[in-house]
Amino acid sequence: MPGSDTVGLKAYGAYVPRLRLSRQAIAESNAWFNPAIKGLARGERAICNWDEDSLTMGVEAARDCLTPARLDEGAPAIAAVTFASTTLPFDDRQNAGILATALNFDETAVTMDFAASQRAGTSGLLNALRNAGAGDSLFVAADKRRTRASGPQELQFGDAAAAFTVGSGNLIADYLGGHQLSTDFVDHYRGADSKFDYNWEERWIRDEGYFKIAPRAIAAALESTGLDGGGVDRFIMPALIRGVPKKVAAMAGIAPGAVRDTLQAQLGEAGTAHPLVMLVDCLQEAAAGETIMVVGWGQGCDVLLFRTTEALKSLPPRQGVKGYLARRREETNYNRYLSFNDLLEQDRGIRSEVDAPTALSALYRNRDMVLGFVGGKCRICGTVQYPKTRACVSPNCGAFNSQDPHPFAEIPATVQSWTADNLTYSPDPPAHFGMVVFDEGGRLMADMTDVAPGEVAVGMPVRMVFRRRAVDDRRGFIKYFWKATPDHTAEDATGGAT
Repeated sequence: MPGSDTVGLKAYGAYVPRLRLSRQAIAESNAWFNPAIKGLARGERAICNWDEDSLTMGVEAARDCLTPARLDEGAPAIAAVTFASTTLPFDDRQNAGILATALNFDETAVTMDFAASQRAGTSGLLNALRNAGAGDSLFVAADKRRTRASGPQELQFGDAAAAFTVGSGNLIADYLGGHQLSTDFVDHYRGADSKFDYNWEERWIRDEGYFKIAPRAIAAALESTGLDGGGVDRFIMPALIRGVPKKVAAMAGIAPGAVRDTLQAQLGEAGTAHPLVMLVDCLQEAAAGETIMVVGWGQGCDVLLFRTTEALKSLPPRQGVKGYLARRREETNYNRYLSFNDLLEQDRGIRSEVDAPTALSALYRNRDMVLGFVGGKCRICGTVQYPKTRACVSPNCGAFNSQDPHPFAEIPATVQSWTADNLTYSPDPPAHFGMVVFDEGGRLMADMTDVAPGEVAVGMPVRMVFRRRAVDDRRGFIKYFWKATPDHTAEDATGGAT
């Protein structure tokens, strides 16, 4: 039974992109070639905007998880950051390190990427739980998978991220134990030089994979924790093959009513992140004392068991899966989706032909300002400004070397002025940008994202989000910075204490 040294989950967060691509739009564009996909043309799937990827989604899920605790000076420091994904933006640059910098964590935080399997999400969380004695850690999983046009995966996949803080003390869910099986059962794979997954036959995956491997892992996890299937209140298992979660649950003696909705209709399947996205969705409505089983699949099987606590009720509100699913915008333009995912070769015009290499030395020197969005606050007069400079910008002060680092990412802001430019190149024209004024002081000429023509107005509340600023295709380098987006947080935050 849980004791004083129990480890588990302390908080959760999630992120789902605002855009929802209608599956009907996909089917209408491709059914001439593959009529079978009409059977999948119900509902919608979450898709990233052109400036989003696994890393940007991971940052937003982490912010959802950590806020408002990270604003409390008494909150424990994060000792480790783990980022799990099979679609990491960089193959040879630590993505967890970029994420930690964007969140302004101390350089002493241990950072690690988990990859190379759809099971990386649950395996990474297992690893974080097993090493939880060294202090609180942050675990993040995200995936943005590309697919070939007209295949079933194009309709089935979705983009999303989930995050958890892991540690001991004041837990919202005690970790009861788990089990892990590693076996090279190949249901799909993606080679080092491939853009897309290669998928094997569904009946083989179902009968020889799910139905033979998953029950063994579940049985071992139940035995190690002294539980039985009847004691599981919530069963989480993603699977694209219809009926698999219910059948596996039945084989383990788990009641049909415990099987969670896979969120396929509203979101799609988010790869590495999906079992943890489902876990966040579950925690947003779970009561104290419930036993939750999470199953992760991919070249083996992971099983994790949690029991929710009374602390879940007092967790501060956050967006979570339910909040982000609610802030949707329907997308019916299939060509826009293809363009955003580089699946369509476009003539982007001569204005897009700008060769702008990144000065890596300058990026390093200014990494807190660029990636962490840190400005300055004058110790003499209290003036807040971005960027931080040697001299205070207040005309009544002007003190030199008087500024302490001051993070801006969580400060509410409003639009002072704006424009929509159809001449400047943008992957999603028109390019919106304007002057953003922060409530604590300071202002910035910022790009705007997740807005359509007619949605921006003077005085509109905005929040800053970590996004792709540009991509240097010639050198394979992605430039990240912060943009302004409409702030829906106050009006639709859900979960936690609600």
